[in-house]
Amino acid sequence: MSHDPFLTHRNLLFTVAYEMLGSAADAEDVLQESWLRWAGVDRARVRDPRAYLVRMVTRQALNRLRTMARSREEYVGEWLPEPLLTSPDVAEDVELAESVSIAMLTVLETLGPTERAVFVLREVFEMPYGEIAEAVGKTSAAVRQIGRRAREHVAARRPRVRVSRSEQEAVVERFLAALGTGRLQDLLDVMAPDVVMIADGGGLAAAAAEPVHGAELVAKLLARPDRSVAVVWLNGAPAGRVEIDGRVAAVSLVVENGKVTRIHAVVNPLKLTRLDETTKLAR
Repeated sequence: MSHDPFLTHRNLLFTVAYEMLGSAADAEDVLQESWLRWAGVDRARVRDPRAYLVRMVTRQALNRLRTMARSREEYVGEWLPEPLLTSPDVAEDVELAESVSIAMLTVLETLGPTERAVFVLREVFEMPYGEIAEAVGKTSAAVRQIGRRAREHVAARRPRVRVSRSEQEAVVERFLAALGTGRLQDLLDVMAPDVVMIADGGGLAAAAAEPVHGAELVAKLLARPDRSVAVVWLNGAPAGRVEIDGRVAAVSLVVENGKVTRIHAVVNPLKLTRLDETTKLAR
């Protein structure tokens, strides 16, 4: 059983599903559904188990994406991806780390289901157009067109500047230190004037219902003492785990030119269940 291709490629399959859905819980459901389908497949007819399983997971994730559209529309407040505790070595694969970052997953959320699938499979996992076409039920020519549109869409919305790992770590540490002191000026010093904060409480925890714009407003919201802060690795990047009065928040940052330009804060407790055990990602 240990040589079953599904188990061999499980981390890859989870990563595909997670990048398509932005939810670890839904990705696990997709893997469970795919595992049950795989159990009924005649393995002798499968020439390339890895490609076959990726196609299977992609189809299941697409089905899940389409059924999730309604619940996303009814979600209370801002929706952010479910953060994952990852090991620092994920950052060694720059493309993988960028693709699973909270910032990128938030951008992918603005794509349609098929566009998202094509973008993830082509740009992240470098699958041939023919295999992607089979997975999404389109022609290769159509997939190329969809992929081009998706790339343009993502390029217009992704962070403008790619910073080094050392700069990201340094700014994250400065921001979390400022958050720990709760001093207004410390926070202002590390944030860009046009910083944006997006918080996801899902109606289950207190959070701003809309994005908060500008360093003054964001700093005033964040300036309070008695926080426990720690640097952790979330989605392939240094980030923060913050505890206030026993409540936990996961804080992911976008850094440009030595300043924080975007803050993603997840406080919805249903999305914070994977902060104590490292998730293995692969491509």
